[in-house]
Amino acid sequence: MYFKQFYLGCLAHGSYLLGSAGEGVVIDPQRDVDQYIEEAKREGLSLKYIIETHLHADFVSGHRELSEKTGAQIVFGEKAGAAFPHIAVKDGDILKVGTVTLSILETPGHTPESICILAKDASDQEPAKLFSGDTLFIGDVGRPDLVGSKGFSDQQMAGSMYESLHGKLLKLPDDVEIFPAHGAGSLCGKHLSNERSSTIGQQKQFNYALKPMSKEAFVEMLTTDQPEIPAYFPKDVEINRLGALPLDALSRPLPLIAAEVANELQRGAVVLDVRSAAEYGGGHIQGSLNIGLGGQFASWAGTLIQLGTPIILLANDLAQVDEAVLRLARVGIESVIGYLQYGISGWNDAGFESAQSRVVSVSELKRALDAGEDLLVLDVRRSGEYDDGHVPKAINMPLAVLADSISKLPAERPLAVICASGYRSSIATSVLERSGVKYMNVLGGTAAWKNAGYGVEQREAATA
Repeated sequence: MYFKQFYLGCLAHGSYLLGSAGEGVVIDPQRDVDQYIEEAKREGLSLKYIIETHLHADFVSGHRELSEKTGAQIVFGEKAGAAFPHIAVKDGDILKVGTVTLSILETPGHTPESICILAKDASDQEPAKLFSGDTLFIGDVGRPDLVGSKGFSDQQMAGSMYESLHGKLLKLPDDVEIFPAHGAGSLCGKHLSNERSSTIGQQKQFNYALKPMSKEAFVEMLTTDQPEIPAYFPKDVEINRLGALPLDALSRPLPLIAAEVANELQRGAVVLDVRSAAEYGGGHIQGSLNIGLGGQFASWAGTLIQLGTPIILLANDLAQVDEAVLRLARVGIESVIGYLQYGISGWNDAGFESAQSRVVSVSELKRALDAGEDLLVLDVRRSGEYDDGHVPKAINMPLAVLADSISKLPAERPLAVICASGYRSSIATSVLERSGVKYMNVLGGTAAWKNAGYGVEQREAATA
């Protein structure tokens, strides 16, 4: 069996190509699909199937474009209701790719239509491979709370997850290799590992969600403390159900001079500044949103920008513009109308004023707090991160809910905004600036605070 894992770090997404005897199958492809075509060609494989483990919520899949380019048939679980020609599979169905048998396991829990694929090559003695989608992760299992709009409660889906795990997956041999659709950084679970593969036996031993417990205890555990659901998730599900447009069908953004950008801002467009936090802090368009390409750019863009909002990019060069457009399209954002010619210098040279962000080091923050300055530390990490250790007396307001929670902050008290490393806090300061809130960005975040030897609290702080 030929096998390759493709891992897209910015979305923590794993996809796969299997091949045997000149035939191939792609599992859970990302939106830009040429890499699978090129790899299959190098290996002499003709793609026969494209299998989706479920209707993905956190990214847009390229299954339809890949099918149109290769002739491969798209495969979904029969409960997916995909609105294009596909093979609808159910529990126990078998697909063949060369000498490889692909056994379908219906595993509802993350979604009603979720399936796993057990791949075994009859021509060798290697352990079978389980492509577990968002059902079983390394160190975790899929969250059960993404299909409430379809009439399924969290508790109902968590109960289904328990049955899928204990009735099917944990009955597989311990040496079966596990290859999930996501790793650490994905919002499709709570505690995903950085590891990209494992075995059933290892997960029985180390995965907290697979420890012996009653179904009732499992449901309680799985429905508690799940991360926020980004607004774009249900919209991406529908895009995947209908089938996304090919990437080359999307309009290319236009170069815009500063005056044109100013006019578009008056019409409701948003300037998305994709430069680093330091570059943004040194000078930016007032009211722009800073989400740097160096982090989980697409996920945060999908969380903070409503789909359909006209977007103008502010980047250092055309390479960054092209990268931003692709990464936005991967989460279903297809509304980039243009980019500012010559970047921030084009704005300044046209006579428009740029804004700066105040930044402080952790040592400066420590001195200010020790001196009793009237300064509120705002930690914008997720609640679990905050609980594990935060700057003393800091309050927690996760970035995903910040825009809707600004009214809860003291109106006149300056904020020192902190996250883990400085990436999310820069995004947060751009959100605060749009609302006229006074702030400063803490360089290096909580990691720098701890590395400096400063103490942290591990308890919930009082609300603002």
